[in-house]
Amino acid sequence: MDNNAESALLKRDTAHLIHPLHSPAPQSAGKVWVGGKGAFLVDANGDRYIDCLSGLWNNTAGNGRRELIEAFNEQAQALAFSSGYVGSSNPRAIELAERLSETTYANINHFYFTSGGGEATDSNIKLARYYWKLKGKPGKTKVISRVWGYHGVTFAAMCATGIAAYKPMFEPLMPGFVHIPSPYPYRYDAPPEAQSQGIAAADELEKAILKEGADSVAMFIAEPVQGAGGVIAPQDDYFPRIREICDKYDVLFVCDEVITAFGRTGRMWALEHWGVEPDLIQFAKAITSGYFPFGGIGISDEIADVMLNSGEPWMHAYTYSAHPIGCAMALAMLDIVEREDFPGQAAEKGAYLMSALQAALGEHPHVGDIRGLGLMCALEFVQDRGSKQEFDPALGIGAKIHAAGMQRGMFSRVRGDVYCIAPPIVTGRETLDSIVEILLSSTQAVLG
Repeated sequence: MDNNAESALLKRDTAHLIHPLHSPAPQSAGKVWVGGKGAFLVDANGDRYIDCLSGLWNNTAGNGRRELIEAFNEQAQALAFSSGYVGSSNPRAIELAERLSETTYANINHFYFTSGGGEATDSNIKLARYYWKLKGKPGKTKVISRVWGYHGVTFAAMCATGIAAYKPMFEPLMPGFVHIPSPYPYRYDAPPEAQSQGIAAADELEKAILKEGADSVAMFIAEPVQGAGGVIAPQDDYFPRIREICDKYDVLFVCDEVITAFGRTGRMWALEHWGVEPDLIQFAKAITSGYFPFGGIGISDEIADVMLNSGEPWMHAYTYSAHPIGCAMALAMLDIVEREDFPGQAAEKGAYLMSALQAALGEHPHVGDIRGLGLMCALEFVQDRGSKQEFDPALGIGAKIHAAGMQRGMFSRVRGDVYCIAPPIVTGRETLDSIVEILLSSTQAVLG
């Protein structure tokens, strides 16, 4: 293609479009994607890039999957849309709820569908408040979440999100949202007398519950692996202790599996790594591999029984809940996940990628941490390895390494000086090797 094609499209783009996290300067130098196949994207100039973050963590099956395209077409021809409000249903929604009940945690057997992860967060916050009202505890309304947690940026979800940059321009925030430290194995500073770093980090929840008053706390929400916050996988004893604390103080444990579900971490659902069951879950992204905006929440039998036996309608609704095309595509995606063993692939490929990253960059003086779980990894760049001293943010080290990676044919995202890696699960070993080679070359170009 003409090398000026992308520039021309960007001029048209900046004339009319407002983007998520919009800022005119970076958008004017952005990319216009016109094609993709498997783990690769093609820009308007015809150049190919490794999709190192699966779009936005979601396109685990890669682009060009005929099964998903056919599912869309078949359902659109049969029934493009019907209401999912009470009094209506469609076969694909019924089938998807049945299918999910067979694959999720044993105690999760009821589902409400949304258009994405932020809507799922808001749905769970509202459901938790409703549940406690039905239980005769209307004062239990507060939400506890974690620093570096990401749960979306609809208003309630934004208040739960623990990344500060999303909030100042929209303040005042909703009251009743409390944040505790992330378990962050690389940086969490446990007290000397702590049983372990993981237990100490989990006990931050107990401290917050006691400070706020257990009779005021409705729920604790957490990602099994914090994604947008920098791919932070917890210690092995963290979530079992979290479950104990939630049970002790009658607090609902909401597991945000929007990024981690459907095989990404090496298990179908990420909390399976630690043998823990939540009270509520939320999912989106990979359930349709990003081919259709879709998500949902999963509800424990106990919560569902209280809700369904209340005699009251749940006054919560989205026009596109249980969209028949979205449900059909989710069913097709579950077929792919199971047939191609996405959990097994992610476990094997993730281990290979982590080993290769360690071999190539593990001794670099400015690579402080290489971490991850399954096919979900990150490199954290630091000024000094010994002290874990961070670079001055004004230097923009992470952004510079990302830009160097772009020059070498790889596209991803960074959180400050943390480079995130989560390619499609279908990514081949040769491409995984290329990811490592590009990261090594880009790091050397920026940091020596």
